[in-house]
Amino acid sequence: MEIVDRKENSLLSRIEIRFQLRHEQSPTPSRSNLRSKVASLEPGSSASNVIVKDVKTRFGQPLTTGLAFIYDSPEAMQIEPQYILDRHSVATEKAPAEKAPAKVPDAAPPVEIETEEDVSGGEE
Repeated sequence: MEIVDRKENSLLSRIEIRFQLRHEQSPTPSRSNLRSKVASLEPGSSASNVIVKDVKTRFGQPLTTGLAFIYDSPEAMQIEPQYILDRHSVATEKAPAEKAPAKVPDAAPPVEIETEEDVSGGEE
């Protein structure tokens, strides 16, 4: 795996890495495999604090590129959208809210429709 670009984003407590991976004679690596490879690029980081985004594999070529965020702590990862955290199997610090059963609306009273006979004030 090769680092194409590396930025330190201290405001969001993360390191942003654009990477490139050649995988001759093997299929496109899985997300968990990419997370562990990216974590090995940065000393002191663990795969559980890595978010991998924008993974693209060139058709017919053994080349995969992508963007990875290495966070300082699990708390710093909470700025990511929930679907991204779910995709990476990251536990959130907030307990999921229990869904209350949907309330069925009461039946509305029947609506009376006025007909021509009921309407007064017209020409007779």
